[in-house]
Amino acid sequence: MTEKADWDARIANRSDEERGFSFPDLDPPKEVTAVGGVGQVTIDWSPVDGAVGYLVLRSTGDHGPLEPVDHHSGDVLSVPGPPYIDTTCTPGTPYHYAVASVPEVTVTGRPSHAVGAVPLVADSTVPRVQVVVDTVAEGTELHRPWAPMIGSERLSQLLCTDTTGGHEIGVELEDALRRMHDELGVRTVRAHAIFHDDTHVIDGSSYDFSVVDAIYDKLLGIGLRPVVELGFMPRELASDPSKTVFEYGAIISPPESYERWHDLVRALVEHLVNRYGLDEVLTWDFEVWNEANLEVFWSGTKAEWLHLYDVTAAAVKSVDERLAVGGPSSAAAGWVDDLLAHARASGTPVDFVSTHTYGSPPLDVRASLERHGYGDARILWTEWGVTPRHFNPINDSVFAGVFLLRGMRSAAGRVDALAYWVASDHFEELGRPPRFLHGGFGLQTVGGLPKPRYHALSLLSRLGPVELPVTVTGDGGGSLIEAWASRDRDRIAVLLWNLTLDQTKADGAPELTRTVHVELPGVDPSWQVTATTLGIGAGDLVAATAELGITEWPTDDQLAQLAERSRMISTPLELTGTAVEVTLPMPYAVLVELTPNRSDL
Repeated sequence: MTEKADWDARIANRSDEERGFSFPDLDPPKEVTAVGGVGQVTIDWSPVDGAVGYLVLRSTGDHGPLEPVDHHSGDVLSVPGPPYIDTTCTPGTPYHYAVASVPEVTVTGRPSHAVGAVPLVADSTVPRVQVVVDTVAEGTELHRPWAPMIGSERLSQLLCTDTTGGHEIGVELEDALRRMHDELGVRTVRAHAIFHDDTHVIDGSSYDFSVVDAIYDKLLGIGLRPVVELGFMPRELASDPSKTVFEYGAIISPPESYERWHDLVRALVEHLVNRYGLDEVLTWDFEVWNEANLEVFWSGTKAEWLHLYDVTAAAVKSVDERLAVGGPSSAAAGWVDDLLAHARASGTPVDFVSTHTYGSPPLDVRASLERHGYGDARILWTEWGVTPRHFNPINDSVFAGVFLLRGMRSAAGRVDALAYWVASDHFEELGRPPRFLHGGFGLQTVGGLPKPRYHALSLLSRLGPVELPVTVTGDGGGSLIEAWASRDRDRIAVLLWNLTLDQTKADGAPELTRTVHVELPGVDPSWQVTATTLGIGAGDLVAATAELGITEWPTDDQLAQLAERSRMISTPLELTGTAVEVTLPMPYAVLVELTPNRSDL
């Protein structure tokens, strides 16, 4: 069996979910509504205290069984809050919808009462959505969950001189990370395997951190700091070195001696403090392992991992109590409650909670933290993306870019970091890239070109520091169509997008096109308006690659052509009084920027 086939067969297999504590029996949401629109049904409800998310259920007809609405993400189907838009329905067919509260990702509460709706059949009229931006409001700070962290291939690849597609891996990975810092303001990088065999941290009876030094020197030289994921298991310490994950053979076994593991972690942290200074390392985060709640990443039991967490946290804190340590660094929002319940009982410190999810906005784990008395702990989503599947074409799509906007907007103000996984297609967990566009996780290609997801982050980075209130109404307003508005001293920026979570419609769905009328009361009618668009054919590397007929690796000349053809498009818009109007297909995003007419200054 190939590495990818083994991965696909086992990636969803969770480890031990038995618990010695109970989750609250949450009431179902109240005030559930379902409203049919053209090609969609929007389901809304009132939030429930203690819920980390909600599962939307659907039946056909009056008496059919309620089943989860599957938006085909391949991961968690629960969403953090309302509203939810169902586009997997058949127009003209009556449905019933209910919503269940979710106290933890593996537990679903009782469904609410069911409500009926019928998605409408499209005709020749494009539905309208109204957006009103309060441009003169005092506003609030605009949160930027993308800026604190980005994911990366294991950082030892910064030292790799091999080539992929004719491009040197280490050089291009460094360039990709530098671009994240310089262009988008990203501050830290989280990656696997600082204890992998290729860093050679154990040399006989002593430690050798010279490779780690070379890695972190490069990273700090870019202006980035590491999130130190403490794993995988060094061969010399592993109880079973034959247990591995990924093509590069990362060892997933518990240590043969937890005392030796403690000594290694302490020695590394002491070394980092001595080399870079305590003030510097106090700004870093130390994360314990990666996704131990999946059998592909941890061959031991949950109890063994919790013991590993205890030992690791003690080792980090033995250097300085102020150093930040956390976890569970879990897949699909799992084991958060398990770690917190264990830590509360044992007194083990948890400075931050970290977890992962794909295909949906991240759940609201603040409820779990409050439940266990850790309301002050930071929340770091150290992996997030459109799909957990390697070599998936959706990673290269415009849909994935607009998905990124929806997730970041949902997370703003309730998480401390939402790290997209990963910066570059120089990524080889299941093997190096076989061709230019191969569905890689990277925001940037081999060759350094931005994919639509990078363009989406670029649009987000152009939002101003002050968030302005927005109301969105109409067919799909607030669910299919969303808006994020901001103000600088002399600029209004309104980011609009059209997206469903339904990945079967990643290539577009004409019935979901909407005309969006944007009212900007208080704006000077003489201001200039520019629209920068990301859509199929605009900022679309897949379309540009197809136009040039590239199926394998582009030449340097073709890379230059691709860079030009895959740029986002900026065009002037007409301001009619204090309003503009745009048409948004699905998937699509547009950044509308209004600035004073310079000829009047």
